[in-house]
Amino acid sequence: MFKNPFTYEGRIRRTEYGLSLIFSAIGYCIAIFLTTLSVNLIETDATGMSLLFWVFLLPVFYFNVAQNTKRCHDLGHTGWYQLIPFYGFWLLFAEGQEGVNEYGQNPKEIHRYEELSEIRSAS
Repeated sequence: MFKNPFTYEGRIRRTEYGLSLIFSAIGYCIAIFLTTLSVNLIETDATGMSLLFWVFLLPVFYFNVAQNTKRCHDLGHTGWYQLIPFYGFWLLFAEGQEGVNEYGQNPKEIHRYEELSEIRSAS
């Protein structure tokens, strides 16, 4: 789980996607906290506060877009589908495609293939 979380290649399951949403929400809260803390310590203007917020938020946003893209790949769609309003709900609840698609192997079946190859090599 969370193998290469900042790449756009591959597929992820619903569980990893749900956990990534939770981590993103925590990241947003941390970005707000760090911005507020920095502004109180430095006493800067609103422009500096806004810029500082985006500096803290950029890695969280990048992680979120990468995870959404991989979840779209699990459903057999390009990452651009995440721009559709309310498509995130579909990403959270829809079952991924069975087997291999153009974006990679089904994450649910990866362990099955490894187990089968171990059984074959043992016999």
